[in-house]
Amino acid sequence: MAQRRRLNRAGVKRIARRCLAVALVLAAIPVVLTFLYLPSFVHPVSTLMLKDLMTFSGYDRRWVSIDDVAPVLAHSVIMSEDGQFCFHRGVDLGELRGVVDDALAGEATRGASTITMQTVKNLFLWSRPLGSVRKVVELPLAVYFDAVMSKRRIMEIYLNIAEWGPGIYGIEAAARHHFGVSAKQLSRRQAALLAVSLPNPIARNPARPGPGLRRLASLIERRASRSGAYIGCLD
Repeated sequence: MAQRRRLNRAGVKRIARRCLAVALVLAAIPVVLTFLYLPSFVHPVSTLMLKDLMTFSGYDRRWVSIDDVAPVLAHSVIMSEDGQFCFHRGVDLGELRGVVDDALAGEATRGASTITMQTVKNLFLWSRPLGSVRKVVELPLAVYFDAVMSKRRIMEIYLNIAEWGPGIYGIEAAARHHFGVSAKQLSRRQAALLAVSLPNPIARNPARPGPGLRRLASLIERRASRSGAYIGCLD
């Protein structure tokens, strides 16, 4: 009996060591890939794009340099998705505190994902299930990613991996699919419509916006025209 217990304990320890080794390898992957993604000639793909490849769904993505994207598009995305993008270190602590306070008060929580958090989620993590577990991993990854990457490179990667419709990834494919123009030719209105469709690109069609989406786009268009220092890190 004692020998059996010792064997059981040894088996549990072996499993624990293997689990720890797997966890360390998984944790090292985004750390290593972040450095590999630093050069501008590297064109990362998202986990959703990989899923589409593995399921033979296919997708449309055409990588473009941030220099070949209409500046108003990036400005609109910042003003719509993450107004403090140029000032925080990957995580907007003010927004995060608000979410925690709302949760403790039993109120509905609002989104607090920054562009950096969305970028690391798209590059390295999953959407569902276990969303709360993902958030625990996403926060330190976003801080690390922001410390290693320039804001301009983060924005370039984000704009090229963001989903803008079923099988439509990146701003170049999105601009051509929805408006028939290149990312560099986007107008202020088109940029605003694309920006406000990002939270739900499957349900929100920037080429056929409803009244609510048009109102939201008008608000973002005005904010982008007065963005000033909020977009200074992209210069």
